[in-house]
Amino acid sequence: MAAADAALLPLELQRFLAHLETERRVSPHTLKAYLVDLSQFSLYLSGNGMAATQATPVAVRGFLARVSGECGPVSVARKLSALRSLYRFLVREGLADANPARLVASPKRPKSLPSVLPEEEVASLVETPTRRAVPDGEPVTQPLSLRDRAFLELLYSSGLRVAELCGLDLGDLDLGAGLVRVLGKRRKERIVPVGREARAAVRHYLGDARPVLATGKDHAGARKALFLNYRGGRLSSRSVARRLDGWVLASGLPRHVHPHVLRHCFATHLLGNGADLRVIQELLGHASLSTTQRYTHLDWKRLAEVYDQAHPRAKS
Repeated sequence: MAAADAALLPLELQRFLAHLETERRVSPHTLKAYLVDLSQFSLYLSGNGMAATQATPVAVRGFLARVSGECGPVSVARKLSALRSLYRFLVREGLADANPARLVASPKRPKSLPSVLPEEEVASLVETPTRRAVPDGEPVTQPLSLRDRAFLELLYSSGLRVAELCGLDLGDLDLGAGLVRVLGKRRKERIVPVGREARAAVRHYLGDARPVLATGKDHAGARKALFLNYRGGRLSSRSVARRLDGWVLASGLPRHVHPHVLRHCFATHLLGNGADLRVIQELLGHASLSTTQRYTHLDWKRLAEVYDQAHPRAKS
């Protein structure tokens, strides 16, 4: 948490943020989002001569109307969710009499399907680092190519979030059993299979690339990290995204590919090849099956396209 920013908030909001960090153990990214949302709400209330413990449903609606001019419905819904969580905590702690955000309706979110690549395009992309030259922007070394092939294969093979990938330590991987231990959202642990191609790529990286990267000047603080940057430190999510951008260009794909797209591909391709939805839920680490069910809509879209192309009475 940005301590200096949090210290400017009223004490009851500071207590809530401390609760999120120490008891609910939310991720730093989630904590930062809460800090931004609550700071905006606190500023709005103070401008209207109102304390957080005095907020009404009218005040909450006014705040959301104000921010809706600056951000979309998804962000507005997130801010409302943050306020609902805040006041649930304040009521439970006896710091507020009621939850004013509970009576405020969430804005309708646009229904969007996750972006997914065809299986052959994913195969081409993850194999590119060991087939093409390393993209411009970082030292041109074989170890980086082997590392990138390994983390791309692992992202797709096991459906990892990029933060989960970067947080992996050497001890989390059991190549003999073909398993990886992942620490997901809210530090929930799950065990995920690692496919044959990913195991081979990671073995190659561990044998021929990681020892070279481990000679970098920053390695002292990252001795346990599975994936290292070219200075020997732990690989960051930003570096993964930047390297992926380069490999997308090198592979000739006519689109932008965020690292999370490989997670979407993992789920959609499993579903398309007959995997059970609840199995996919467990592999992805989704708390709710409804989150996983959006992949069924994507798969039905693909099936409808196949039908339109194949059925003699559906062709134009």
